[in-house]
Amino acid sequence: MWVVTISRTFGVAPEELWDALTVPERIQIWLGPTSGDFRVGGRFDIEGNASGDIVACDKPRLISVTWEFDGDVSWVDATLAPSGDRSDLTLEHTAAIPPEWWEQYGAGATGIGWELALLGIAEHLAAPDAPPLDPADPAVGGLFNEFMAGSSVAWADTEIAAEGDPDQARAAAARTLAFYTGTDSPEA
Repeated sequence: MWVVTISRTFGVAPEELWDALTVPERIQIWLGPTSGDFRVGGRFDIEGNASGDIVACDKPRLISVTWEFDGDVSWVDATLAPSGDRSDLTLEHTAAIPPEWWEQYGAGATGIGWELALLGIAEHLAAPDAPPLDPADPAVGGLFNEFMAGSSVAWADTEIAAEGDPDQARAAAARTLAFYTGTDSPEA
């Protein structure tokens, strides 16, 4: 089992962050078209992404879901904590990853996707009434690609800091970035 953990602080109270994470109309703004039964025991579907079951909900502290993507099932826990007039969010994605898949893509495969989601949440919280960013807009798409490139490098650096092989971590990061940006994958 591998656990990818991402933490961020948002400049809103936990209740506001909770609403952005759990209200279907708000989820669609930062994550994409979403449908389902948003209660414990219910199922959700994120168009073109993942689906899963809502396993636990402890308002405004914890949301636990299964994350079903490409035939695999993993687990995501989002924990909120107050930090003065702000909120800390820690997201843990736990998955059974075959060693060859981890070697090919590394932590960034999951990490970049969640980094994009957290960017979407931050943008939504900063301007709740603004429409979602459109990656098809060349200006937005270019910014997303720059963001993903930086995220890819940061995830490689994290693997290296955890005593990973630097060449392997950088090669996996390049393959992951190629996947996310739709560019040709470099040779390992």
